[in-house]
Amino acid sequence: MILGAVLNPINSSMIAVALVPIGQAFGAPPSRTAWLVSALYLATAVGQPVVGRLVDRYGARRLYLVGTALTGVAGLIGMVAPSLGVLIVARVLLGLGTCAGYPAAMSLLRHESRRTGQDNPGGVLTALAISAQTVAAVGPTLGGLLIGFGGWHTIFAVNVPLSLACLVLGVRRMPKATVGAPSGGLDLPGMALFTALLTAVLLLLMSPRVGNLYLVPVAVAAGAGLVVRELRTADPFLDLRVLGGNLPLIATYARNLLTFTVSYAWLYGYTQWLEESRGLSASAAGLVLLPLFVTAIGVSALTGRRRGVRGKLLVGAATQIAACALLLAVHPGTGTWLLVTVAVLAGVPQGLLGLANQNALYHQADPARIGSSAGLLRTFTYLGAMVAAAASAAAFGPGADTAGLHALAFVMLASAALLLVVVLLDRSLRRIGAPAGAASG
Repeated sequence: MILGAVLNPINSSMIAVALVPIGQAFGAPPSRTAWLVSALYLATAVGQPVVGRLVDRYGARRLYLVGTALTGVAGLIGMVAPSLGVLIVARVLLGLGTCAGYPAAMSLLRHESRRTGQDNPGGVLTALAISAQTVAAVGPTLGGLLIGFGGWHTIFAVNVPLSLACLVLGVRRMPKATVGAPSGGLDLPGMALFTALLTAVLLLLMSPRVGNLYLVPVAVAAGAGLVVRELRTADPFLDLRVLGGNLPLIATYARNLLTFTVSYAWLYGYTQWLEESRGLSASAAGLVLLPLFVTAIGVSALTGRRRGVRGKLLVGAATQIAACALLLAVHPGTGTWLLVTVAVLAGVPQGLLGLANQNALYHQADPARIGSSAGLLRTFTYLGAMVAAAASAAAFGPGADTAGLHALAFVMLASAALLLVVVLLDRSLRRIGAPAGAASG
């Protein structure tokens, strides 16, 4: 479960230190190499809830095996890519291949909860969160070391042994059946309309210019068609009636979007600035980011087994605001100690917010749709990543300078402040992890 779920985070984090050397290899500016980030998240944001729904209906094992096999194929293509365009294709395939890991893990957790009668998977949920943070911590450092050893191609090559390990473990250890036989056909029209809607929105986010305004009516038409279709079908891909009546779950999705808008702006924007304006190598930039992820892992480990989520969200949102504000004091001559301090402070919300949102979803989602609900949570994660990538590209333009970093910091501050407001307004969070008497009161 953990190995499959971390395939996406490790590919997300390794690419952060590879954007500059890849751009140099192909003569591409940051506005073009940003597509290496955007392509993976476009594919994954669309694919996660679709694959999650397939997991709900057909079980985790077969989707897990197909997805991890595709990840290995994508790694092979990236190793030999002769152009930036082919490399973007490899990233799309990586996005699709890594879609199954997280929904499969959440589905298996629900299956085990039903089988054992124990509905407190805090330790396992924490393990999933910490594993993702661990590979995110290792990712930039590992990516920098791999690039130093064999060039940027090696960050794609690492997917081949990871994929093989997933396949072996999946065949040997994953249950062959975790759901009953599907009762009807898949809602393919609903899936197609959802894909069209999300693709149009994400493409507009990636390239917000006048020439792409045609995507607005495309998104509106696809969205309207999706609503009509899902309200009329007996077994919809997205059950809008249930989702519309589950305001706490909608709030969790909104928090996840805001959380990862800031998180990925740190990962991509700050890393590019460290390399281009601060003059650090890819390996050194990865080491500067290491305290961020180490702090996140420590915070998650210390707080993960506590069932309440509201306190984690409040502290996480407040420290995120403080970290973004401190980023405004950074400039090319800033001492290493301050760079490390910024990274440590940014690690606190990294360790609190994602885990809290994941725990909230586990308790708020319909158990019969836990796979697709978990996939949709990841979709909002990648929407945040897309907003961060678009903001980074707009702020930096032809180069990652300090003025651009400060402009990006204001975007991050606005997102962090809005996150705090959403947390304060959501009174339902008090019931998660509270004793029965307190919850009812």
